[in-house]
Amino acid sequence: MKLSSQIKPISYLKAHAAEIVRNLGEQREPLIITQNGEVKVVMQDIKSYEQTQEMLALLKILAVGTRQIEEGNVQPAEDVIKRLRKRRGAH
Repeated sequence: MKLSSQIKPISYLKAHAAEIVRNLGEQREPLIITQNGEVKVVMQDIKSYEQTQEMLALLKILAVGTRQIEEGNVQPAEDVIKRLRKRRGAH
């Protein structure tokens, strides 16, 4: 993805809003909006945004798991399964 072709000034956004929204949904590439020559926002379609959020959540889970392993805060899977089965049987 070449972001340089996806950079537009805010005046372009104002003049072409409907077209931009349609293109975002079809092309699935982000659009970078500048104001006074500075990057201010990144626009993307909702499906891409949701995928990004899901990926970030998974990366956070992986980071937490990795940290727990590094800290030695782990238990054998067999022990955890036994404990869960015991707890489930108590209900």
